[in-house]
Amino acid sequence: MKTDGIASAASALRYWERRQEIASNNLANASTDGFKAERVFARLLGSATPVPQAATDLREGSYTPTNNPLDLALRGDATFFVVGTPAGERWSRGGSWGIDAAGFLVDGDGNKALGEKGAIEVDGKDVTIDRTGLVIVDGVKVDRLRVESAPPGATLQHESGTRFVPYAGRTAVALDQRDVLQATIEGSNVDTIGSLVDLISIQRNFASAQKALSTIDDIRGTIANDLGRVPA
Repeated sequence: MKTDGIASAASALRYWERRQEIASNNLANASTDGFKAERVFARLLGSATPVPQAATDLREGSYTPTNNPLDLALRGDATFFVVGTPAGERWSRGGSWGIDAAGFLVDGDGNKALGEKGAIEVDGKDVTIDRTGLVIVDGVKVDRLRVESAPPGATLQHESGTRFVPYAGRTAVALDQRDVLQATIEGSNVDTIGSLVDLISIQRNFASAQKALSTIDDIRGTIANDLGRVPA
């Protein structure tokens, strides 16, 4: 008997297991500001075996006004702020920002927001950021936030939290196409109900694939141990 059935069932288990990991992570971050859900799809390789791959859903989340002038958000499905991290520049959708001990604008993890002149110092009483990202502190223009975008269909590498590795073909967003929202938080774009329904479906399909693998293994055992046995 060929092992195609076992290989197919094992491949299905890997696919549904990956789907379950992604769905669970999406649900865990349903209330994380700026989080972008991931979707899993199967891609056929040269062996015709479906391999699970993930892609980030870059669609906007919901927007909530706040009273904090350092809460920042962006409109647009594939536009990002730029922050400096120990690993290099990274893309961010914003969130609750703050001011570090040195007076620089930083994200929740302490990474400095980057402007056209570098890290942005905002040590002052009144911080205003307009829709183009122009930062004004106590009436003085300090810098402009860098806002970049990825081309349609680009696959982004999602890091921990809500940061992404900048796409190789990234471009600066023109000033008249920017829409920076001050005192606003973008919520997660996870569809909670849809994800719960998807997770239930995934668990059922995983159980079915597991049962199929077990059944095929039992059949092979019967063929190997019983059908070839010489009657006494």
